[in-house]
Amino acid sequence: MENNKILKVGIIQQSNTADAADNRRRIAEAVERLARQGAKLIVNRELHDSLYFCQTENVDLCSLAVAIPGEATDFYSELARKHGVALVTSLFERRAAGLYHNTAVVFDADGSIAGKYRKMHIPDDPAYYEKFYFTPGDLGFEPIDTSVGRLGVLVCWDQWYPEAARLMALRGAEILIYPTAIGRETSDTPDEQARQLDAWVTVQRGHAVANGLPVVTVNRCGFEPDPSGQTRGIEFWGNSFVAGPQGEFLYRAGETETEDIIDIPMTRCEQVRRWWPFLRDRRIDAYSGLTSRFLD
Repeated sequence: MENNKILKVGIIQQSNTADAADNRRRIAEAVERLARQGAKLIVNRELHDSLYFCQTENVDLCSLAVAIPGEATDFYSELARKHGVALVTSLFERRAAGLYHNTAVVFDADGSIAGKYRKMHIPDDPAYYEKFYFTPGDLGFEPIDTSVGRLGVLVCWDQWYPEAARLMALRGAEILIYPTAIGRETSDTPDEQARQLDAWVTVQRGHAVANGLPVVTVNRCGFEPDPSGQTRGIEFWGNSFVAGPQGEFLYRAGETETEDIIDIPMTRCEQVRRWWPFLRDRRIDAYSGLTSRFLD
């Protein structure tokens, strides 16, 4: 990515239905509109082809998983090629029977698969039973090279871990990207709901500051009931945002469906790293404890 360029990033914050064809149709329409407005990189929410099925543990839902490459990647490949955009997608990957991943697939503007990232941190909480479905990623924290730059693509729960963002930065990522599916449990108090949202935004702005990189986070929105009835379902809170290399908001969405283009001035990233040379001053000789689970 040339440092004097403005990167035009499109975000697609949408709700989901159980109909994959309908979800894809709405994504395709949004991509067309954003590309027509000049977007060169377009980012989708996590697991955008389906409802968030991890609210329950149900082996039959493993049938939602798709091969990579396969029919799903063919669809998004053609979408990227047709509109000449780099496209970040998020798919439920079937690697083998009983072996599945939560996988971000990045397509370049020519429709080729530029690379993929398998979600490394897998949550297991009420209404977020992802460990039942997803094997932790085995591709590491490797940026993906595209025609618009080197993308540090991570997925949702990864966004709480500074180690993941740092390793992407150390491997030359020029931007951090988080397809996301997170929301509130409606039985929580309004104060608790506000604290959770604020923590989610704050930790990711911290990754931008600590690494001198822009952060693009795209969340889903809308209400999805818990099929088991054990919880009150999830109200996905949207609030997709783009932060600059000092954590400054370049864009922040509300809680309803939206699509927007954000101009990211990449020139600022190198200049900010000159002002705040955090990578220079890291004490790499003193961090061995970071590879331990806990230091007793």
